[in-house]
Amino acid sequence: MGANLLGVRSHNAALVLDLLRTAGADGISRLELAERTGLTPQAVSKITARLRDEGFAAEAGRRASTGGKPRTVLRLVPEAGHAVGVHLDRDELRVVLADLDGAVVGERCVPLDLGAGAEAVVGAVVRETEGVVGEVLGVAAGEAGGDSAARGAGRGAAALLGVGVALPGPLDHVRGVLHRVTGFPEWDGFPLRDALARRLGVPVVVDKDTNAAALGLAVGGERGSFAYLHLGTGLGAGLVIGGSVHRGARTGAGEFGHQVIQLDGPPCPCGNRGCVEALCLAAIGRGDVGEAARVLGAAAANLVGLLDIDLLLLGGRTIAAAPGPFVEGVAGILAAHAEREGAPEGPVPVRLAPGGARGVAEGAAQLLLAPVFGRAGG
Repeated sequence: MGANLLGVRSHNAALVLDLLRTAGADGISRLELAERTGLTPQAVSKITARLRDEGFAAEAGRRASTGGKPRTVLRLVPEAGHAVGVHLDRDELRVVLADLDGAVVGERCVPLDLGAGAEAVVGAVVRETEGVVGEVLGVAAGEAGGDSAARGAGRGAAALLGVGVALPGPLDHVRGVLHRVTGFPEWDGFPLRDALARRLGVPVVVDKDTNAAALGLAVGGERGSFAYLHLGTGLGAGLVIGGSVHRGARTGAGEFGHQVIQLDGPPCPCGNRGCVEALCLAAIGRGDVGEAARVLGAAAANLVGLLDIDLLLLGGRTIAAAPGPFVEGVAGILAAHAEREGAPEGPVPVRLAPGGARGVAEGAAQLLLAPVFGRAGG
């Protein structure tokens, strides 16, 4: 990630930045920072001085203290740094520009054919990314990234940490290489991260759409262990276990849509038959939202039984088109499942995920933002 922005390879600096961010506009004093981080007052003073020099922290006024002079409080300067979040869907490209607080300050959304080939797709991502960065920051993406931007941040230049790209899996999150994206096997082995980094001149991180959305939800305040189920042009899950995104040893966790629940069911583009994704999308194609919700609920009950999670969140374009029937349908299946098992605490709650249509893109931006605040896993 673009941590050269602040030299935020320091765990201590990340702790301070996270407290500055959560304090909001009211700010927080150096003494409080020392107490909450366990750092010495001298260490906090050194870190905050550097953050102020770089333009990432500023005074937020003074606060009365007991028995001494008023304390100066500091706040984060959200506009000092930004990250781009890209949601690369099968038929649509959404790009957002988020500040250090995660607030979206620029957005573009255009139709896209993921099967149009690497050159066309990479070109579209580069074009829309440079467009939104240019509109908001007034410079090209490469000019906003890197050490020069960091050094200029205190003089009004807004640094760009990099670009997070979220798209359907499976893929290799560590190397940024795609595998056989369901329905688009021609992407197998394509080094998307490196291809975009060369064109944009900034760090790029690639992850599954569901993982990015789950990270965004965890950073945004969802606690504990939960699953985010995304039903749009496909179906997948993002898993947060113990507060951190669970990607698995081979970054393959969350391929929720391709669990087989009907052995003689309809064929799925993945090569199997009777996958949850194929059954859900077939029901949607027939206009039977109730059946789609029941299928999703049956698969969700399997997931809940396996992981014993605290919460289930639903999102994606297909669910957004009929949120009530999906939430109620899935919740009904889980309630019946809990009753059969005699669960004394009742069924796992089911809610509509916040964020709407740009939830995945916002989560993709957090692939760059979260590590700066020590929240790489959520």
